[in-house]
Amino acid sequence: MQESLKNILKKEIEAVQNIPLTSAYEEAVSLIVKRVHHCGGRLVTSGMGKAGQVASNIATTFSSTGTPAYFLHPSEAQHGDLGILRNEDVMLLISNSGKTREIIELTGLAKNLAPDMQFIVITSDPGSPLATEATVCLLTGNPEEVCALGMTPTTSTTVMTVIGDMLVVETMKKIKFTAADYAKRHHGGYLGAVSRKKSQS
Repeated sequence: MQESLKNILKKEIEAVQNIPLTSAYEEAVSLIVKRVHHCGGRLVTSGMGKAGQVASNIATTFSSTGTPAYFLHPSEAQHGDLGILRNEDVMLLISNSGKTREIIELTGLAKNLAPDMQFIVITSDPGSPLATEATVCLLTGNPEEVCALGMTPTTSTTVMTVIGDMLVVETMKKIKFTAADYAKRHHGGYLGAVSRKKSQS
């Protein structure tokens, strides 16, 4: 098992290192800063299944670091939750295949409600239906899943998470997010104590 575990780690590390780093990241961060911090909108993330769990995590990380964000479940959106969208918002949509029906439908529904909606898309396929809807498209590099069947979202969700982290960190730099800002959003726990201490030093 030790050799198998080492091989899994090796493949996951290689997948992260092979994420295509293009000017699209600068475009995505600039779009988030413009829509959220200059126009008063919010970042809205969405995805189905495992990709949805990654999208939800990205939203909470953005919110805790100064960029208001929330997760919109694509199925619940079709039953009224879509109403939370505003024209100033920007959406971050995640689909490994770029063919997830609920996410593709969500782009049309969002545009119908908020015609000026902009989309940042994380996907493995630049020619997919979702990628064609993107204002900015961030590619995963299409890594092979480390799952024994080669099917279960494993490596792909690792890469999606890292892409989300890169967007968060670069946005923090753009908005000059400080320890004092962090402390305002983290009253309790260890991180709250550390951020307050840093902001006072």
